[in-house]
Amino acid sequence: MRRKVTVATLKEFMEELARAARSPGKVYFTGGATALLLGFRDQTIDVDLKLDPEPKGVFEAIAALKDRLDLNVELASPDNFIPATTEWRKNSPAIEVIKELEFYHYDLTLQALAKIERGHKHDLEDVANFLRGKHVTTAQLSSTFKLIEPQLLRYPAVDPAQFKRKLEAILRAQAT
Repeated sequence: MRRKVTVATLKEFMEELARAARSPGKVYFTGGATALLLGFRDQTIDVDLKLDPEPKGVFEAIAALKDRLDLNVELASPDNFIPATTEWRKNSPAIEVIKELEFYHYDLTLQALAKIERGHKHDLEDVANFLRGKHVTTAQLSSTFKLIEPQLLRYPAVDPAQFKRKLEAILRAQAT
């Protein structure tokens, strides 16, 4: 079992990854890493990320860093579970630039929708924090869902009607 990831550990990971990268690239954090950096959580069990474009040398660095820092690193993002919009890159808030690596939060609205679809307790707490912190709005959740809804058939693990009901429940709860 790997140790829990804290903000300090994540920052060290970012620095080391940037030092090891041999070309420019972008790293999009999602899940617990985003929750850590936005202050929703004190720790998480892993670092979920997407590389786009992939910097040279980064996979070798991830393999070494996960062992040296004793943490789990997963190549995972909302688009593994729900459709992405064409604007996901543009809608991904910048975190910082270290050397040739640019670090971002993966599109927060898509992160929230993926968490709603999954529906775990900690995911729904993160969604509430996204909304409470005004990182996403109910209007953004609703409009983005409408954009991705026609593409849900490409994700056979997702029940579109059930996903829509989960979203509507969140929207109703926010309206009260």
